[in-house]
Amino acid sequence: MKTSRLTRETAKIGKNAEVVTKRTTRSFAASINGFAAADAQAFAVKQEDESDDDSSSLSSLGSPGPFDIEDAPSMIAATPEKRKRGIPIPTTAVTEASSIKLETRTSPRKAGINGSPAKIKKGRKQPAKKVVDHDSGEVTIHPPANWEEIYSLVQEMRKKVLAPVDTMGCESLAEDTRSPRDRRFQTLIALMLSSQTKDTTTALAISNLQTSLPSPPGFTLEGILAVPAPTLNTLIHPVGFHNNKTKYIKATALLLASHHNSDIPTTIEGLMSLPGVGPKMAYLCMSAAWGRDEGIGVDVHVHRITNLWGWHKTNGPEETRKCLEAWLPRERWHEINHLLVGFGQTICLPIGRKCGECVLAERGLCPGAVVKKGATVKRKRVKMEKGEEEAEAVMIVKEEGV
Repeated sequence: MKTSRLTRETAKIGKNAEVVTKRTTRSFAASINGFAAADAQAFAVKQEDESDDDSSSLSSLGSPGPFDIEDAPSMIAATPEKRKRGIPIPTTAVTEASSIKLETRTSPRKAGINGSPAKIKKGRKQPAKKVVDHDSGEVTIHPPANWEEIYSLVQEMRKKVLAPVDTMGCESLAEDTRSPRDRRFQTLIALMLSSQTKDTTTALAISNLQTSLPSPPGFTLEGILAVPAPTLNTLIHPVGFHNNKTKYIKATALLLASHHNSDIPTTIEGLMSLPGVGPKMAYLCMSAAWGRDEGIGVDVHVHRITNLWGWHKTNGPEETRKCLEAWLPRERWHEINHLLVGFGQTICLPIGRKCGECVLAERGLCPGAVVKKGATVKRKRVKMEKGEEEAEAVMIVKEEGV
C-alpha cells in the first residue's frame, strides 16, 4: 500500500507508544489522534490485500469517536499489527465524568421567613402630614399612608416569636394573690425599676422583693416602708442605677402614705410628681394599673422604630408621643408599646437588626431597612466521591453582607 511520509512517521510514533508503561499525558495522546485524523482527511489510502505491510495498522487511530486520556495507552496497544478487510475496528467505551455541582449556601442569619433568602428592599418614607385649612385655620394630621399595613404585618410577626416583654413585662409581674391596691403598687415599682434595665433583670429584682421581704406585710407599701434602705438596695442590685432607685422607691413610699391615702395617684400629674417617674412610666402605669389610656407610653423602642419607619422625625420619646397621639387611633394607644417593644427585642434590634427576617424589609415598607452592599465569597476545598473515584472540587460559600 502506498503511504505518505507523514503516515510512516506517525506509525513509528505509535510503535514506540506501545511499550510506554507510565501514564500518557493528555497533550501527547491528543497529538497522536490529531496527526492520524489529519492524515486520513488529506490523503486517500488505497486498500491492498491481507499480505500488505504493517504500516496500515495506524489507520485505526483516525477513527472518530469520544477520546479520553485514560484510554490512550490501551487504544494504541490493543490495535493489531494486521487486520482483515471488513472486520470492524475494536473500540473502547469512554464514559465522561459528570460535572460536579458547586453548592451555594446562604447564611442562616440572612434567611427569609420561609427559609429562602429575603430580598431586602429599602422603602420610601411616608410620614404623617400636617394639613392646614386656609379658611378656618384648623390643623388636621393625616396619618402615614401605609401605617395600617405595617401595623398588621408587625402583629403577625409578633405572633410567631415570643419576646421577653410577653412574659416579663412590668404589667404582668404583680402577684395575683394580692389585693388590687397592692398589685397597683407592685406595678408602679416594677416600672420604676425598668428604667435603663432589661425586662429579664427587672423580673429578677421584682421576684427578689416578692420572696425576700418579710411577710407579713411582704411586698407592699408597708413592707417597703419597713425595710432598711441598704437591704432594699441589695434586693434590687441587679437593675441599673440601683442606688438612685433605692432612694426614689423609699421617697415614693413616704409620699404615697402621706398624700395619696397609701395608694398610687389616679392622674398623670400625680404619677409624674413621684420621684423617678417620667411621662412614659406615668402613661404605662395609668393604663396597666387603672385601665385608663390617657396617653402613649413611648420608650426607646417605640421612639427608634417609628422613626425608622419614617412616620415622623423626632428627637426624643416625648416628642414622638405627641406625634403619635395626633393621628394614631386611641384604641391602639395601650397595645402599641407592648407591640413595638417585643418587635424591638426580637427582630428590629437596636444593634444588629435582622432585616433578613423582617416582612417589612422584604416588601419594601421600611425606609430604615439595611440593604446588602455585597457578598463575601469564601472558597473551601472539599472532596466529593463519584463512583470509585474521588473528584476534587471547590465549593463556594457566599455569605450575604449587610
